[in-house]
Amino acid sequence: MSDSRDRGLLAGVVFAVLLAQVLLYPGVDRLVGALGASSDLNASMWFLATEFGAFVVFAGVWGALSDVSGRRTPFIAGGAAAGAVLYAVLGWFAGDIQTPFLLVLSVRTLQGAATIAAFSLSMTMLMDLGGGHGKNMGAAGIAIGSGTALGAPLGGQLYEVATPLPLYAASALLLAVAGLALVVEDRAPDGDGRTLAAALTGLRRTPTLSIPYAFGFVDRMTAGFFALVGTLYFRETFGLGPGETGVMLSLFFAPFALLQYPFGTLSDRIGRTVPIVVGSLLYGLVVIAVGLAPTVTTAGAGMVATGVIGALMAPATMALVSDLAASTERGTAMAGFNVFGSVGFLAGILVGGGVAGAFGYLPAFLVAGGTEVAIAVLALPRLLGLDAPAEEPVEG
Repeated sequence: MSDSRDRGLLAGVVFAVLLAQVLLYPGVDRLVGALGASSDLNASMWFLATEFGAFVVFAGVWGALSDVSGRRTPFIAGGAAAGAVLYAVLGWFAGDIQTPFLLVLSVRTLQGAATIAAFSLSMTMLMDLGGGHGKNMGAAGIAIGSGTALGAPLGGQLYEVATPLPLYAASALLLAVAGLALVVEDRAPDGDGRTLAAALTGLRRTPTLSIPYAFGFVDRMTAGFFALVGTLYFRETFGLGPGETGVMLSLFFAPFALLQYPFGTLSDRIGRTVPIVVGSLLYGLVVIAVGLAPTVTTAGAGMVATGVIGALMAPATMALVSDLAASTERGTAMAGFNVFGSVGFLAGILVGGGVAGAFGYLPAFLVAGGTEVAIAVLALPRLLGLDAPAEEPVEG
């Protein structure tokens, strides 16, 4: 089976997983109300945060298991199937079942633990392909962006039909992922006999991975910020419903999806530093501009700008992970990137929600955008010493 065909199939897996995840965002306040909690900022925050907490805990475990066993496919298919069942259970809870919200959060945590296997390891399988890391991570990026771009408006419309419907749609998507994963050739390097603990600690030999991890953290922090604070900001400030809020979120995700593949290929030619640093600086400033926007039209224009700039930096950041990781540690390396990204998303939810609740929306936008600018400035000296596009990862 060719690299190009597998690249498309794996991108489809990533797309479906992200689509399932984002379907829930536009009406998350309504959803937690149906699940037995008050429809406020705190309940929405914890519903989103528990999933990403599970991502943080389990991404490294799945990645290390795949490296040790020399297999990716069983973990992707199994994780997707389990996630499908758990999404369906949450949909059942959101019907007429009276369920304690603590039990809802427990199921949500298990769903996150299963789903991260499908997401992180499908991205790792893209790392296993040839053809250039920027191109492969561009395919991952366009899948991520497309899934989130479609998920926001589609989720909003599903909420208008019935509140539990996005959960059942997510369940169906993950069932499709489980089947799709089984037709992709597993190119994972043979397991080398290491223990799981040794695989998890192997990243100490490549401390330079901390650089793309740091950018992954802050980039996903802004995504978490928009998933919660941005959603509520648009709804409260401009009086938008779930469907209209989904359209606003898609103004970011549409250009973010469409431009990732060409920008990822560009980073194979010009290096990673310019897309990452320049993109991060501009991205942080535009995030702040969205919080300052006086009208829904100008806010929408700011969301389009964040999507374009995000597409410039995201595939270059992921490609840098591929450049630096040894072939036998790709699963753990990509898991580490997703762990930092999930912690960042969690921080965006918790910090953004906390600042917005205590001080208002504008200070929250200033914190989110200012952090992006700060990390770009602080990381520039070390990043300059790493700027070397590579067709194959650096061994060791």
